[in-house]
Amino acid sequence: MPIDGRLAVVFIAIMVAGLLRGFVGFGGALISVPVFSLMLGPHAAIAVNNVMGLPAVFQLLPEAIRRAERAFVLPICAAIFAAAPIGTWALVSADPAAMTVAISTLVLLMVALLASGWRLGGRIGFGKLIAAGIAGGLVQGIAGVGGPPVVAVALSRPGETSQQRANVLALMTAVSLSSFLPLLYYGLFTRQTVIIGLVLIPFYSAATALGARYFALGGQRHYRRVALATLAAIGMATLIVSLRNYLKA
Repeated sequence: MPIDGRLAVVFIAIMVAGLLRGFVGFGGALISVPVFSLMLGPHAAIAVNNVMGLPAVFQLLPEAIRRAERAFVLPICAAIFAAAPIGTWALVSADPAAMTVAISTLVLLMVALLASGWRLGGRIGFGKLIAAGIAGGLVQGIAGVGGPPVVAVALSRPGETSQQRANVLALMTAVSLSSFLPLLYYGLFTRQTVIIGLVLIPFYSAATALGARYFALGGQRHYRRVALATLAAIGMATLIVSLRNYLKA
């Protein structure tokens, strides 16, 4: 991790990512992974993000267990775990510079999908649930940002905001945990990535707790547009920088 002005950018990204994760239940990796990727490379970025985010998974898990719809989330979770190793294989087989560009591009595409208000039409059958889980697992393995494909399906269901958020939290638990064994198998949990991730845990967890508190106070009426604008700005900035680095490589 560089000890210079870029470190401030990293900590700002961590705090914003944690607030977003705690508030809406997903989206933290859309901020942290592109920033980490520029500092550490895409392989280390995804490993650090997984270590840093593990306690936050269990912070938010009780609400998911209490309120999530099991018949809806379990098929998606199973597909996520099946597809994530394939995505991780693609990650370690690709050129790191090109992978950084791909991560930033995926961030922008997913932000655009969420910002558009897109919803699945018709009944969400078993096949759509499996397809969403496969998409989420592949994207999680490749770029560490597998939330939006499954979140888009969760948000397409009718129901109260608290119920939708509980489904999102359950799905994000699977997304977060699906990467650990593949990353371990391919040796991406190095001493460096584990130490950096452990150092960042208190900051990310504290921001996650603040985000969850903000949700409880009803802040969702104001936060969504700001969060998406922040994601889009960071995705665009990291894409520009990563393209420049890729062209120089």
